[in-house]
Amino acid sequence: MTKFLLTLIFIGCLLFSVKSKAQENYLNYHSKVLECEQLIAEGKYTSAIDTFDALFKQFDFSFLRDIKVATELSAYQNDYQSGLQFTRLGIKAGWTLKSIKKNDNLQSLKESSEWSKLLSEYDSLHQTYLSRLNTQLKEQVHEMFKKDQKKALGALFRIGQKAKRRYSEKKFVPHSEQQLEQLEQILKNYGYPGERLIGNNLWGSVILSHHNSISVNYNSKDTIYAYLRPKLLNALKQGEISPYELAQIEDWRIAALNNHESTSYGFLGVIPDDAALETTNNNRNVIGLRSISLRNDLIDVENKTGMNLHLPKGWQHGKITVATDAER
Repeated sequence: MTKFLLTLIFIGCLLFSVKSKAQENYLNYHSKVLECEQLIAEGKYTSAIDTFDALFKQFDFSFLRDIKVATELSAYQNDYQSGLQFTRLGIKAGWTLKSIKKNDNLQSLKESSEWSKLLSEYDSLHQTYLSRLNTQLKEQVHEMFKKDQKKALGALFRIGQKAKRRYSEKKFVPHSEQQLEQLEQILKNYGYPGERLIGNNLWGSVILSHHNSISVNYNSKDTIYAYLRPKLLNALKQGEISPYELAQIEDWRIAALNNHESTSYGFLGVIPDDAALETTNNNRNVIGLRSISLRNDLIDVENKTGMNLHLPKGWQHGKITVATDAER
């Protein structure tokens, strides 16, 4: 092989590497998910299925939530081929057999002739999921989470807000600072311990949310989270943390500092007026999160079709509204 050909191959590999890295920017991934959700809101279900399919083929890792939405959409459309394909992909991403069997919205897929074959493949598909997890890191973060829950429970036994605040600042602060020191080392050595790395999208976000909601006095002076925040934004680009986790972590801080009368992303607190709504939507757009209006439109789709579009509703039941709407 000539030097010229070797040079061409090297340049080609280099360009492919750069292209692949660019494709793996998960802000692009989440932007495409928003495109899918807009299609769903417009009733263009087949186009949404095709867009999800192209998206999942483009990225090495896909969030299970998005795969579930694509699967339910396929089942609703009686698109058996896509539905079974997405179900297999979901199992590789951690979708459990118990959860799949309990999901009545997948009934049309379960009645297909290939369903029994899919079930027979479950163990090998699930093994693909298990093989990509950092199990040692998962155990470490789980222990941190359990320790955090135990410490936070202590505040519940204090009577009155002053006692709770005193406990938080005297007892929880040193614990939380130690937790975030460990988390900083994990971020440095492995990345953010979320769904992609450990198969869990709760533990890390709870630890950070607890830290961000200690007290007005503490959090107004805290520099630890400010130091970690750029690392979390980088983790967002790497697909290690989802926009939903990041938004809730940040909103806990804003809500705690403002007596739950303010919000950055609309997960916690109140959107007081249209100007705040515009700011909230801008904040959501920056991290790849759907607008408030699109979220509300998707709730309408859920109510109309019976599909579960897996919209986070833990702190916001139903549609998110502007506070002044109630006065109009």
